[in-house]
Amino acid sequence: MNIELKHLRIILAIHESGSVQKATEQLNMTQSAVSHQLRYIKDQLGVDIFIPETRPLKLSAEGLELINAARRILPEVEKLKSRFIDLKSGQTGRLFIAIECHACFEWLFPVLNLLREHHSNVDIDIKPGLAFNAIEALKNEEVDLVISADPEKLPDVRFHELFTYAPTFISAKDHPLAERSYINASDFTDQTVITYPVPVERLDLFNQLLIPQGIEPKAIRQIELTSVILLLVGANKGVSVLPDWVLQSARDTELLAQKKLTKSGITRKLYAAVRTRDSEKLYIETFLSLSKDVFSRLARPR
Repeated sequence: MNIELKHLRIILAIHESGSVQKATEQLNMTQSAVSHQLRYIKDQLGVDIFIPETRPLKLSAEGLELINAARRILPEVEKLKSRFIDLKSGQTGRLFIAIECHACFEWLFPVLNLLREHHSNVDIDIKPGLAFNAIEALKNEEVDLVISADPEKLPDVRFHELFTYAPTFISAKDHPLAERSYINASDFTDQTVITYPVPVERLDLFNQLLIPQGIEPKAIRQIELTSVILLLVGANKGVSVLPDWVLQSARDTELLAQKKLTKSGITRKLYAAVRTRDSEKLYIETFLSLSKDVFSRLARPR
């Protein structure tokens, strides 16, 4: 038996209109085409769907079964069709995020709160534990967006630039390095560096400055919260390097000395990596726009 959706639509239209002629107008088909499809349905099922010689047409017992099935199936198909249209356009969907940047939580949470207001039908979540294999998780569709400072040329993955920032040295104002106009790699050899709890090779200070020059600090102390890092640095328990926008948006930084790294300074860019086919989804575009807007407000000096 080979019954298609179009056959269900034809039977339903005839039943609801009471005649083949009226059904043809609804279906935008010729009467001969409808009659041909009715013969096909009868051949497939081996029974009459309508009782012969009745005016208006009346369903047989078998026809009633088919109509009941059509009334269940066709609305579900329309819902599914609408769902796929929304998924394709980005009106609804899923946005699972992995983060390679620990400090990014400072601006990401406000972005996600705004995104939920704009796209309440999108399932939004941050997936923990994937930060150090995030791009592979993106390719495997475990996540849908990766926040990263390390763009790569990959097939089917697109890196959207979000914003530029400067990793900035901070110390207590009475620290010996506070008088310098800039900080070199060698200045860290006798310092305790306070960092976020991530592998050092993922930190700007190390991958952009210390590791390339083969320099290690005296000690590394890992702290989860930005506010605690600032507190410890202000108490002269060590020095740190944080994105400039973190410092501009944080409180109590007037107690700290801020210096650029190297004479020319170091700048970095942050990206949102997504699968290329998802780049034009509406909620992805909204995320990118909101990220830039929230960052610009956070980075604005107080």
